[in-house]
Amino acid sequence: MKILVTGVAGFIGMHVAIKLLADGHDVLGIDNMNDYYDVGLKEARLKNIARSNKFQFFKIDICHFDDLYRLFSRSNPIVVINMAAQAGVRYSIKNPIACINSNIIGFQNILECCKEFGVQNLIYASSSSVYGLNEKMPFSEKQNVDHPLSVYGASKKSNELMAHAYSNIYNLPTTGLRFFTVYGPWGRPDMALFKFAELMQKGEVIDVYNHGKMERDFTYIDDVIESIVRLISKPASVDDEFDTKNPNPSTSNRPWRIFNVGNGSPGSLLDYIKALEVEMGKTAKKNFMELQPGDVLSTFSDGELLQKWVNYAPSTKVEDGVQKFVKWYKGFYLS
Repeated sequence: MKILVTGVAGFIGMHVAIKLLADGHDVLGIDNMNDYYDVGLKEARLKNIARSNKFQFFKIDICHFDDLYRLFSRSNPIVVINMAAQAGVRYSIKNPIACINSNIIGFQNILECCKEFGVQNLIYASSSSVYGLNEKMPFSEKQNVDHPLSVYGASKKSNELMAHAYSNIYNLPTTGLRFFTVYGPWGRPDMALFKFAELMQKGEVIDVYNHGKMERDFTYIDDVIESIVRLISKPASVDDEFDTKNPNPSTSNRPWRIFNVGNGSPGSLLDYIKALEVEMGKTAKKNFMELQPGDVLSTFSDGELLQKWVNYAPSTKVEDGVQKFVKWYKGFYLS
């Protein structure tokens, strides 16, 4: 197939593109290459993808509709995997406009182009952040998600609603993926594992929020990619059992679906740091702090719907995933 991956120089985008190329697909990649974090890392990811002659890259910002429209009109992708977004819960609190521009206006442009050019399957990144004030564990796609704690979480909830409108009006198959704390090689420098490793390597103090009393459903990147790849061959479809008098928030009588993508086994933040200490061969200097605005105490994914839909459930143990991350980190930055 001809597949368009947005945010292709990003963490998940790069891994998706490499897997698709290995499976024989033609991949078009776009990214605006902004400086939210190290552009050099993004360029290195692109070089990693560009080893294949079936890959084409275009520097395009999804917020620029005319540029995006021209690309669609020239290429006519069959599948679109939208990983482009302004990431970061805390960043969205400091800079909400950047989050809204990329995550809502940019996503609207993606939807419009998919509709206009007859895309057969749109898969897009949502987030576990949509669960917000929910405290019932594990988080299920059938739960209400009307109480986000950050602009980032609100923007991802908005994506799901916008996608449903397009699925309804234009019969566009859309699948939203609520990712749970994705980590692994080539990860983002603003994420906890990367920041901790960098500070530990320098012998500097790491900030541990809520005094370490936090749990996260850490999901290894290879598990995330396998989930996405399986969804390519199974687009969203109408739920024939959908009850409009008692609607299921995860499905619809339109071609629209929502899935959690998590490990289904939450771990303590302190255990995560301990695994990193083992692999780095260093003891972290910890600065215990209060809970930050927008943060949640715990995330825990119910993966039943994804497993039923594509017969797959992420399962990589944190210890194994951290080991692979540290091996990449040392090879990329320290060798």
